[in-house]
Amino acid sequence: MDEVCTKIKDLRVKHGLTLKDLSEKTGLSVSFLSQIERGASSLAITSLKKIADAFGVNMTFFFENQHPHNYAVKTEEQKVLKMESSPIQYVRLSGEFAGRQQEAIKVILSPHYKDNTEMFNHSGEEFHYVIEGTLIFKVNEEEYLLHEGESIHFPSEKPHQWENPLDRETVVLSVLTPVIF
Repeated sequence: MDEVCTKIKDLRVKHGLTLKDLSEKTGLSVSFLSQIERGASSLAITSLKKIADAFGVNMTFFFENQHPHNYAVKTEEQKVLKMESSPIQYVRLSGEFAGRQQEAIKVILSPHYKDNTEMFNHSGEEFHYVIEGTLIFKVNEEEYLLHEGESIHFPSEKPHQWENPLDRETVVLSVLTPVIF
């Protein structure tokens, strides 16, 4: 996460923006942005999206490394991302190369996790395969109960949210477009 914080500050300085300027562009407070840049606060994916949009970059910019490509991702190279106080862990499974269109991630949802935000929609597609546990997916007001070995695939433009109804973690393989990490 330190790399992300450094990249945010570097971009802000490169664009000649003050924390106040960035606050106005993102709707995030000056004190919160300052804590982010110093690595003193964790960052929700929604906040990172606002920052990326303010600079006109994809969120992948904050996670890119200097390697030209890395097609195979060994277990020890998988990046675990956990934002703010989120009960969700994201494990990045995708290879790294210029122009990639898909994002493959393993998502681990805490017991009884329910997406409390309003139903969300964005461009692209989503495919989710339940590896372990059970998942309730709501897409366009229709509810789908998925068990281990079952999947769902839909256009992300449809409003959607998910929930883990179990007393244990649910593990999901998710393949998304566009690339987010």
